[in-house]
Amino acid sequence: MAEWLALARGPLFRLSFAVMVLGLARHVAVTVWGLIRAYRLSDDKNVSWRRAGRQTLDWLVPVRHLRERWFYSSMSVVFHIGVIATPVFLLAHIRLLEKSIGIEWWALPMMAADVLTLTTVAALLVLISGRAGSSAARGISRLQDYLIPALIVVPFLSGFLAAHPGLNPFPYNPTLLIHVLSADLCILLVPFTKLSHMALLPLSQLPSELAWRFPPDYPEHVATQIGTEGRAI
Repeated sequence: MAEWLALARGPLFRLSFAVMVLGLARHVAVTVWGLIRAYRLSDDKNVSWRRAGRQTLDWLVPVRHLRERWFYSSMSVVFHIGVIATPVFLLAHIRLLEKSIGIEWWALPMMAADVLTLTTVAALLVLISGRAGSSAARGISRLQDYLIPALIVVPFLSGFLAAHPGLNPFPYNPTLLIHVLSADLCILLVPFTKLSHMALLPLSQLPSELAWRFPPDYPEHVATQIGTEGRAI
């Protein structure tokens, strides 16, 4: 068991982390290159960067969007906060990163990490149930829309049990091995699944601002084409 743990914490973790970083870097590079190309090909170079930034911030802090299906939307916000903040700011993970690549930073207090872990698991279960229980959501869902959230539950729940042996009904080492291996798999899958949108979200509003805009005089051209000059549109 010790050898498997060493393998999962060492080479497998470094491989998964490298694939994630390189994969996300590729996503960002391809997206940025596409934005640059769209800007160069656009006849209208008058881009409202302020509006694009405002729309991006609106989605990063989606308070306005919580009015629609407020409970489900709130759970989505809780999940996105927890799935990033918990693994990034957990002390044990920071120590692992420090040992692997020599980088460390501030860590969450243990109590805060526990609360964030449990709320993230609860939010994930709500999101899975909400998707499965909505006929509209089921119609546009793929298999990975169920498997990825279910997979994310495994490292969160097993990590919580490993950190609290008194609450863990299973042997410690197998629980820890399941936690590390499932976490490695989640990290490895980030660039290849919808999880990558967490890195690409800041760029999500720019394509519409650069490529999906009507030219300034489009009402006149439309009116000319349909023969309605002089009418109120």
